[in-house]
Amino acid sequence: MLITGAARGLGRSHALRLAEEGADLILVDICRSLPEIEYPLATEQDLDETARLVREFGRRCVSRVVDVRNEAELREAVDDGVAVLGGLDGAVANAGVLTVAPWDKTTLEDWRTVVDVNLIGVWNTCAAAIPHLLDQGGGSLVNISSAGAIKGFPLQLPYTAAKHGVVGLTLALANELAAQNVRVNSVHPTGSPTGMIPPSIGAALGELRPDLIPIFVNAMPTPAIEPLEVSHAVLFLLSDESRYVTGLQFKVDAGVTIN
Repeated sequence: MLITGAARGLGRSHALRLAEEGADLILVDICRSLPEIEYPLATEQDLDETARLVREFGRRCVSRVVDVRNEAELREAVDDGVAVLGGLDGAVANAGVLTVAPWDKTTLEDWRTVVDVNLIGVWNTCAAAIPHLLDQGGGSLVNISSAGAIKGFPLQLPYTAAKHGVVGLTLALANELAAQNVRVNSVHPTGSPTGMIPPSIGAALGELRPDLIPIFVNAMPTPAIEPLEVSHAVLFLLSDESRYVTGLQFKVDAGVTIN
């Protein structure tokens, strides 16, 4: 299995849940911060730790520092990992970043960075994985979207738009690849403690637009969900138990989208 954004947060959680069930893994992460993103991204030490934890389950693991925006490097990393592990059954396009600002403070650089990582990066991941899935006679692609793609979270315009684009990409690929036994689904989490928290979000909501706070409140009595809850959904969609599930928007959102 391939996982992007694997160094921490949801990516690490997916890796450990899949390793627990017997998966060998290709793990990639950018492992450096970006100037357009307020919060620090993962480090090489974080990626090494994920790989170490995977190996504690007795699984094989190949890790590589890769920016998902770089199609050639990502393909090379996946090809090399498949050569070591002997095949690829599935992929989780998990890497993502978040900016927060009102519409009139959102910059072109915000748009380019977020769309490049959160949408084009997902495409690059799928494109790198699909040839190997076809070689195996089929497989599963799981694209991590967001509850915001369904609800339309404000103050996160590039993020919400890119995650909505992931839904369109997922559906189009699901239609195109169904006859070749490749399933493609998206997962839509609500908030989760993964380190993806721009410091400006407090001021943006609490001071500028407190009227928007209810949009982000879950229907169920929890402010956030643990990464493992999302990983359970990922595991299901990668497993044979979902062999006839494709084109699904799988919400793990504590009801935030039904408010």
